[in-house]
Amino acid sequence: MFQVLAHNILPIFSMLALGYLLGLTRKVSREEASAINRVAFLVLQPALIFPLINGLSLAEFQFGAIALYAACQATLFCVTFGIAHFILKRDRLESWLLAMATIFVNTLLYIWPISYLIYGEAAALPITSIVAWDTAFTFAFFIVTTDLMANRQATALTSLKRVATNPVLIAIALGVVTNILNVAVPVPLLTAMDFAGAAAPPLTLFALGVILSGHPLTPTPTIVTISTLKLLVFPAMLWAALHLGERPPEWNTLMVLAAAGPAGAMSFALAMLHGVRTDQIAPVIVWTSVLSILSLAWLA
Repeated sequence: MFQVLAHNILPIFSMLALGYLLGLTRKVSREEASAINRVAFLVLQPALIFPLINGLSLAEFQFGAIALYAACQATLFCVTFGIAHFILKRDRLESWLLAMATIFVNTLLYIWPISYLIYGEAAALPITSIVAWDTAFTFAFFIVTTDLMANRQATALTSLKRVATNPVLIAIALGVVTNILNVAVPVPLLTAMDFAGAAAPPLTLFALGVILSGHPLTPTPTIVTISTLKLLVFPAMLWAALHLGERPPEWNTLMVLAAAGPAGAMSFALAMLHGVRTDQIAPVIVWTSVLSILSLAWLA
């Protein structure tokens, strides 16, 4: 456990912590971090996402396990949205993103590199399948729905243009199409994307740390509730659900590992993008990132 913590988890977490420390000491400004985050989102994440989806070997996936994961996501999302909106009295769009934070794990930028360090490429296939699911479907769903909810007065054509020109969604769509049609992507292009995409996780985590350093971390009922649902309820639900059906044991282990990861940064990024208050979402990401370190080391 301690070797996994020291050699595989803390090095990844260190970029978030470094950003938080430099932001707290004002060595790096929020504006600088926002610029870094924008470049990472518009350029580096699409370069990371496209080769991932394009190169997927769907025949090796355990689709029953992925379906159980998706079902747990949908169930917990509905429960969390109801709690946040009707019990905790958060507004509708903030509740939507708080619920997203409980089911959209920081898999691509955090769990994926950790799993590769620990298990290698073959053993991390279950993590890759979740990354693919969350990237191609869950993330796309929240990009579109949050945009529509935040711009309810916009025309359908305006909303369609804004969504259709999102670089991440374009990368997802191209990855899916080229994978299904078995299109051979030029090797130099894939090499360039691999080179650029490798910078997406550390830069995004660093920028997120800087930005989050400007938010108070005092626990509130909302922060405690959402963090508990994310770190305890979601992995427990998935662990119970994975008792249905049969699959290789490593799939159950690694999928629960993924579910136990911290809340994904994208709920915070979408909140910033659409002007939603972040005083509750930001601490959820910080607290779940810190508290998940030991649980991930134990599960791994």
